[in-house]
Amino acid sequence: MEPTTRQRIADRLREDAATASELGGALSLPTHVVYDHLEHVSRSVADGETFLVAPPACHECGFDGFDEPLNHPSRCPECKSERIEEPAFRIE
Repeated sequence: MEPTTRQRIADRLREDAATASELGGALSLPTHVVYDHLEHVSRSVADGETFLVAPPACHECGFDGFDEPLNHPSRCPECKSERIEEPAFRIE
């Protein structure tokens, strides 16, 4: 039986941290679809595991207090820069 997309994402995140763009490239999925799957993966990790998120950060001012870490914001609310580093995800 072939693993589901969410199982493949979870398996990849157990190996190493990755951004949604990296996961999308590895699994041939659009980034916005990966974010939808990550929402479900974050709620369904096995007992004893933790879904970790390195939050997005602004390259200009360093702001990293974004409200939704499972999303890639388009602009920084502090300085309005569009140079935002993607969040990275991992399962430990």
